[in-house]
Amino acid sequence: MTLCKLVTSENRADYFRRIIKEHEQAEHYFKLAHNTIFRADVKNNIGNVLRQMRRFKEAHHYLIEARRLASLIKDKAAVAQIDDKRAQLLIDEGRLNEAEAVARSAARRLRKSGHQVLLADTLINHGIALARLSRKEQARFTFQEAIKVAHKTGALNKAGLAALTLIEEINDLTLGVLAAAYLQASEWLTNCQSQQLLLRFKAAGAKLAAQIQHGPSTEETKNRLFNEPIDLADEVLKFERNLISEALAKTNGRVSYAARCWASAIRDLLT
Repeated sequence: MTLCKLVTSENRADYFRRIIKEHEQAEHYFKLAHNTIFRADVKNNIGNVLRQMRRFKEAHHYLIEARRLASLIKDKAAVAQIDDKRAQLLIDEGRLNEAEAVARSAARRLRKSGHQVLLADTLINHGIALARLSRKEQARFTFQEAIKVAHKTGALNKAGLAALTLIEEINDLTLGVLAAAYLQASEWLTNCQSQQLLLRFKAAGAKLAAQIQHGPSTEETKNRLFNEPIDLADEVLKFERNLISEALAKTNGRVSYAARCWASAIRDLLT
């Protein structure tokens, strides 16, 4: 774990090899001690390091073995954690449909077992898979669930990571949602010193700045104050489109629920 914190872009390969060696030594002693769950944990960690090294085939081997060991002792939370790493690996390989299915299954297990902090991590990976499959309303719902779960359990760093990932993975967020996600991520991750995280923040800030820059021009803003003729039907369509998109994002893409939200909003406006 200490070596993981010391990894940089310059020493990455050397440190990863050292990390794997330490894990393999630990696994040897856990095997002698007949400690199955710690063996599963170590193999899970090795698989994750191999994923970062892009040695995908070997990573799958370790993760499958880790899952087998966790299943032997019927530790459902451990199985779900390992499946979360498998989903990450499948995302890196571009096998998005498989990644989505594995992450969804892991999230379901963790919801049932009540492991809320672990659930937040899995929801982030599930959201990434959904976003890259262009299922943006479900992805946004999943990221927002991750934020809520992490915030509720006091894991503010994970809530911040979920908010930051929401910005990274969904390109057509409204300016309000984008700004709120960025501000909350900044607050919740304020004490994090990771260089990689700082680069992610820089990219997210650039995305927010671009959205602001492409907002209404001075002329367009000024015209809003004038009594200019408008196409009412076109304006209603724009309003409905935005409203339905928001409703779908809040209902995990379930059209019937979204329709009820839309109808309720219309009733509120009319009254």
